[in-house]
Amino acid sequence: MSQTTRTEAFSDGVLAIAITLLVLDLHVPVRAALEGSLAHTLAHDGWPTYAAYVTSFLVIGIIWVNHHGVFELVDKVDRVTLFLNLMLLMTVVAIPFTTALMAEYLTDEGHDARTAALVYSAVMFAMSVAFASLYSYVARHPAQLAEGVDPVAVRRSIVRFSVVGLLLYLATMVVALFSAQACLIAHFAIAVYYCFQQIRPAGLRRPDSRRARWPRRAA
Repeated sequence: MSQTTRTEAFSDGVLAIAITLLVLDLHVPVRAALEGSLAHTLAHDGWPTYAAYVTSFLVIGIIWVNHHGVFELVDKVDRVTLFLNLMLLMTVVAIPFTTALMAEYLTDEGHDARTAALVYSAVMFAMSVAFASLYSYVARHPAQLAEGVDPVAVRRSIVRFSVVGLLLYLATMVVALFSAQACLIAHFAIAVYYCFQQIRPAGLRRPDSRRARWPRRAA
């Protein structure tokens, strides 16, 4: 097993655990404590938890998809790449905590809701910084790229993949100061933005030789 494959396998495991932990915040209403019907309780009291869960699940899912896309370009990793990848994973595993925090205080009418939203956005911004650093480092070190990958096209994707994300997540921190609910909607919208391919594989030079190692597998 190559070092790149080991890095991907380790990352997949960490991301899988992080995305699974999100479901732990979904609780079944206790029958004896119901105030009204179960449907009313689920719809009225449970929606903040569901909204935070769906948003964070989508965010981590897209991180996994894009992490896969980045490592499709990589043939070998060095020590710096490994540490940058660890920094990314460190921020991702904090998302379940901030999701629970957001769900708990989303409908609060005081400063606590905005504080929870700010913490949520801060972790997302840290994740964006880590991911941008990882991609930018790989893009600026062509020796790590797989055979047939156009390093110029990869560097040109830095703005769409990294810089735009940094600005968007920074903007959510500003939104968090005014409205927690609007902040959560903004994070959902950013996740939808990253559902679309931002690395632009069509701009990469595919090799003619069958010996080329990129792409190794379908995205």
